[in-house]
Amino acid sequence: MISLYLHIPFCGHRCGYCDFNTYAGLESLIPAYVEALCVEIEGLAKNAPEPLSVHTVFFGGGTPSLLPAGALTRIMETIGRSFALQPEAEISLEANPGTLSFDYLLGLREAGVNRLSLGVQSAHPAELRLLERTHDYPEVIRSVLWARRAGFDNLNLDLIYGLPEQALATWQNTLELVLGLHPEHLSLYALSLEHGTPFGHWAARGLLSSPDPDLAADMYDYATERLEKAGYIQYEISNWARSVHGDQRSAIEPPTLACRHNLQYWRNLPYLGCGAGAHGYANGFRSADVLSPSAYIKALRRDAPERLPFPRTPATQSLTPIDLSAEIAETMMMGLRLTREGVSEAQFYQRFNVSLSETFERQIEPLSTLGLLEWFGHAPDRRLRLTSAGRLLGNRVFREFV
Repeated sequence: MISLYLHIPFCGHRCGYCDFNTYAGLESLIPAYVEALCVEIEGLAKNAPEPLSVHTVFFGGGTPSLLPAGALTRIMETIGRSFALQPEAEISLEANPGTLSFDYLLGLREAGVNRLSLGVQSAHPAELRLLERTHDYPEVIRSVLWARRAGFDNLNLDLIYGLPEQALATWQNTLELVLGLHPEHLSLYALSLEHGTPFGHWAARGLLSSPDPDLAADMYDYATERLEKAGYIQYEISNWARSVHGDQRSAIEPPTLACRHNLQYWRNLPYLGCGAGAHGYANGFRSADVLSPSAYIKALRRDAPERLPFPRTPATQSLTPIDLSAEIAETMMMGLRLTREGVSEAQFYQRFNVSLSETFERQIEPLSTLGLLEWFGHAPDRRLRLTSAGRLLGNRVFREFV
């Protein structure tokens, strides 16, 4: 089965730290954009070499909650006609708390959305102002209450830590307030000052202090301990989830309410990307669509050939073949993000017909000596995964395999 990512590039305001393909002030393009998105979805399905079964759909952005509920219904109906959408498919949508109402959330449920991801980021007014977020924490509380009333029983809350001048105490307080909302899933990300963003420019000019990496590590360690005490299971470097039954007997499998869509990425399995700037990985290629929403709309209005080689669409800007060595490297880089599951030696051999331990002996041995990697379990299901220290130095580990 495959996954489907749909990029919604519209935002009411583009935050200073954001380096995603997003645009403010282009909401007038939404109707034409939805039409183009449906055309691309239909074309991908038509040109696939065989009927495709979809088990996760993810509306990311941008701010997908700027789309009218009726537009989301139309997109979901297009997916249902074009693919074999599984009855128990996970349908996720990212939303900003300030864009939601109870009636809109009811509309999302009617459209088929069953997992909601709220960009909370912080519970503190000063930090929200720094991040240029347009909501306040009371709006987060209202959004969660409305979502529960509307029937959502799978909520993710996004938080950001390691902000300039952020104190450990305010981070701890944010965690406590968020835990009081009892979300099923939490995603915690360290702020990075990306080149080309306003935050990056301000930091380069000395107008914004750079985050303290040691303090950010302390915040991460605290969150890891606190969330474990609260019953959350860390299954990926930045992600925690509950099990349906409140416990998890397996020391390897992700918890029941882990994000199935993101697991598709971390296991380096195929997914299709539709929308301006969307990326995909299918049929041995990594694809990327044009970035500009207007160019994307224009590309999908043109008269295109009846059939295009899958997964190319009229909006495809680049199509990069992934050879065996690249697939192996990417599988290691992504799979090692899974803190419980790691990379299975048996599954690695089944997929690539080579030994994991022999292929990467030169990398594994010194990283294990440094205490960054460890073998877990026993043959035939021995797994390689990051240690607790390795989670703090993940990029140091990943680059050895790429």
